[in-house]
Amino acid sequence: MITKTTRGLAAAALAILPLLPAAPAQAVETLPLADAVRQLPLADESRGGYQRTSFKHWVDADRDRCNTRMEVLIAESRVEPTIEGACKVTGGEWFSYYDGFTLTEPGGLDIDHMVPLAEAWDSGASAWSTDRREAYANDLDADRSLVAVTARSNRSKSDQDPSTWLPPLADARCTYATDWVATKLRWNLTVDQAEADALVVLAEGCGQETVEFEPAS
Repeated sequence: MITKTTRGLAAAALAILPLLPAAPAQAVETLPLADAVRQLPLADESRGGYQRTSFKHWVDADRDRCNTRMEVLIAESRVEPTIEGACKVTGGEWFSYYDGFTLTEPGGLDIDHMVPLAEAWDSGASAWSTDRREAYANDLDADRSLVAVTARSNRSKSDQDPSTWLPPLADARCTYATDWVATKLRWNLTVDQAEADALVVLAEGCGQETVEFEPAS
């Protein structure tokens, strides 16, 4: 993951180069959760043709020797993580917000795709290019896309949407609904009717929760 310092140096270097047309910036959008839910496009889901291998994940996109899993573990550790070898995280402290557990051993953690790969496939990713599916599976540009949680909670969730699974910790459910909706809007993914109905109910109980997202390029 590029640090702010690296980004600053890169910007300074680019400043001396001839100006080229810039890609249009994607504006960050902020909406009340209930309004964000209403913006989700409604469509039937189909899992036809899905294979997990359709989404290449845990890559080292920035070639810093840390793959996506390691990047998330480093970013989410509440203390300075212990890193061995090229980039193997062996210690730290992580809070799994799904179930409220704190862990110090990375082996007990899964990196959860907020919207599971199979659910993304059902919701529009089946029509994407291979490169876009890889970008989705390794999305380090949005904090909500990937989250370190206990392996037990992640495997309980599996590929379910909020109509059939919510975090066991009740206090986490508004955050979860917000993260789910933000991810679907970021990647322009659809919801089916049962999922939409569940999100409407969740939003009604989540007060002033807001969704912030930047559309993926």
